[in-house]
Amino acid sequence: MPLPPNVYDAEPIPAAAMAEVERLLQSGDLFRYTAASDSPVALLEAEFAELLGSRFALAVSSCSAALFLSLKALGLPRDARVLIPAFTFAAVPSSILHADCVPVLCECGDNYRIDLEDFAAKLPGVQAVIISHMRGHTSDMDAIMALCDEAGIPVIEDAAHSLGTTWNGRNIGTIGKVGCFSFQSYKLINAGEGGIMVTDDADLIARAVIMSGAYEHNWKKHPVLLNAFARWQNELPLYNLRLNNLSAAVIRPQIGELARRVADGRRNHDHVAAALNRSPWLEVPEKLGPEERAPDSIQFNMVGMDAGEAAEFARAAEADGVKVQIFGRSADNARAYWNWKFLGAAPDLPRTRAMLMNACDVRLPARLTLADCDAIASVLTAAADAAKSARRAYGT
Repeated sequence: MPLPPNVYDAEPIPAAAMAEVERLLQSGDLFRYTAASDSPVALLEAEFAELLGSRFALAVSSCSAALFLSLKALGLPRDARVLIPAFTFAAVPSSILHADCVPVLCECGDNYRIDLEDFAAKLPGVQAVIISHMRGHTSDMDAIMALCDEAGIPVIEDAAHSLGTTWNGRNIGTIGKVGCFSFQSYKLINAGEGGIMVTDDADLIARAVIMSGAYEHNWKKHPVLLNAFARWQNELPLYNLRLNNLSAAVIRPQIGELARRVADGRRNHDHVAAALNRSPWLEVPEKLGPEERAPDSIQFNMVGMDAGEAAEFARAAEADGVKVQIFGRSADNARAYWNWKFLGAAPDLPRTRAMLMNACDVRLPARLTLADCDAIASVLTAAADAAKSARRAYGT
């Protein structure tokens, strides 16, 4: 059997970035507001807004920063309640706390998506919603937006894992009032760190721009209506969450690579999913009909495995070169809501807890070949068979 590939290395940064990085290093011009116009960060914002079909974009230091600024720009009162899926990353409730708001968790099902019945039941008590398209799995955005629009509740999309995903042909991140994306190393566009937010709301982006750190009159270097900025000048705190020119120079040449990476990532995901679904012990949930995914990893559920078999499955896979993260069984996993001790006592969410105890995660970057994918799938299915066989052999 061929050895599995290293799934943690990212694609090389395009050579086109090198000349611009060298120019910036020679000039020392790393601050986004030094130039009168057309800094690398400003160009990135224009290109990203055009890519998504949004009016405005603001590049910041991380997706967490984008989520935080989105909440602050909404002008929510202190202790406003913000509804989020219980299956998300710890940075999401953290950004809510940082914005002086209160996270409210709703259930998610075995397909990793929001339980709409629980969502609808909790919606009347909240002032905003963050939808995490967690690991690129899109919940029913038609139903969610209908409920939120009727209630007059703004929706922020946490699209950290979903750049390139569409819902009914619309880009994820452009369906709610604000969309937030990540450029962290394990995403389809990699700057090590970084984030960006998009919106069509001029007043909201003006508030976000000022709070991001556009002090004095640096906001004039953003293409937003003057009266929107003038309304908020000196009225808002500065959080200094700006992106720098070096990061933008690394990101911009990758935008042209995105379509290929999306296509290759989807091919790899679906190829491995088909192999895993042939195992009686592993199951990859189907996507929802309107969704076209842009995956860089694969999630699947263990079927009919007890705690001992689950542990043996993960051990056997890792011994053969494939690291499996079982969300609910990995110590201190930042995606298991009961590990978010900063929220206090964990809420009672039995559906989400049961899902997380069986949900597995494996990196599957777009740069892999189909032969690489076959090697990964073979390790996973063999490890599942071995785990079940070992338990039967010992009569347990």
